[in-house]
Amino acid sequence: MIALALIAIGLVFFVEGLVYVLAPSFVEELLDMLRSLSLEQRRIMGGMAAVAGASLVWAGHALTAGGAF
Repeated sequence: MIALALIAIGLVFFVEGLVYVLAPSFVEELLDMLRSLSLEQRRIMGGMAAVAGASLVWAGHALTAGGAF
């Protein structure tokens, strides 16, 4: 379980790092767009991202374990 969590965190860092290496100007533009949103809009986007991430984790687990949690 801990190994899987470390793999997941490592993948997040890897993908985040690639974004900064390959498209640093895009990151700046994205941050400017986020600053223009209200706090409520950012909370909604964060909630949607969390639900999407949880759904992907659930789907991956269901596919590899042969069933739902």
